[in-house]
Amino acid sequence: MVPRASLAANRARLLGRDVDNSGVAVTLHLIDAAPYIFRAYFTLPEMEDDRGRPVSAVYGFAGFLLRYVSEHAPTHAALAFDESLTTSFRNDFYPEYKAQREQPPEELVEQLDTCKRVAEAFGIRVFAHDRYEADDLIASMVRHLAGQCERTVIVSPDKDLAQLVDDSVELFDFARDRRWGPAEVLEKFGVRCEQIADYLGLAGDSVDNIPGVPRVGAKTAAALLGHYANLEALYDDLDGVAELPFRGARSCAKNLAEHRDLAFLSRRLATLAYDVEVPRRLEELALGTPDAGELDTLFARLGFATLRERAAKVLAGEPGR
Repeated sequence: MVPRASLAANRARLLGRDVDNSGVAVTLHLIDAAPYIFRAYFTLPEMEDDRGRPVSAVYGFAGFLLRYVSEHAPTHAALAFDESLTTSFRNDFYPEYKAQREQPPEELVEQLDTCKRVAEAFGIRVFAHDRYEADDLIASMVRHLAGQCERTVIVSPDKDLAQLVDDSVELFDFARDRRWGPAEVLEKFGVRCEQIADYLGLAGDSVDNIPGVPRVGAKTAAALLGHYANLEALYDDLDGVAELPFRGARSCAKNLAEHRDLAFLSRRLATLAYDVEVPRRLEELALGTPDAGELDTLFARLGFATLRERAAKVLAGEPGR
């Protein structure tokens, strides 16, 4: 009988993907840090370290990371942080992009570096860029690394990342324990994963201040993309749109024609960038040895007695939840 590890290694070689040193096919975990940091900051009670500085966001993020590492034992992972809140390349061609959002409180911003220190102490590499968002960093890593591993898990609740999903890349909303593959994306939005940017080009996205086409909502956008593969195909056949079997099709075609530039601008805003400088080899994201001493010192200084105890258990190979 062939050992399970050998079978996994053989299948990975047949697929042209990397395996780790044990011969087990690798899962790459790409974590969007912002949702877990913001959620902690806005839901947990105020906390201070021994110097009187706010630490609730760090506490929540560290707890999330500790739980994730304990439950999923990643061997290859990266954390992407947002640092392009007002300097994204998208602001260059559309200054209103995310302009409606309030800037994060200073009390939250000053906790981000400590969140990065916690991640690095766990041996996880951290990435951030002042021109590209966390989603772009993740998209670029998927572009270059997904083919080198058996499976890629994107840890985030952000629907924009659904455009990266395919048979070997899934979106994992960790807080809700909900996983999204191609079938789940289609069920949720009514469009295929590769159509998500076109869908947002038509319907817009109020969260990111992406305008979309006026009077085209989510249902209409999904209906249109059920007939056409993308915006190009749609705009090449506006006469056909006018004859589609839904109420208001003729006025919809006229409306689309009037706002063509807005549709393509909106899709450009929603499309993730794949050209960010990121690691090109899977082994570059192999987890380093956790620095137990650094974590213990950090958690002690921050006043995280419970997390300090849990971290010691997790690093010792015990359940730490």
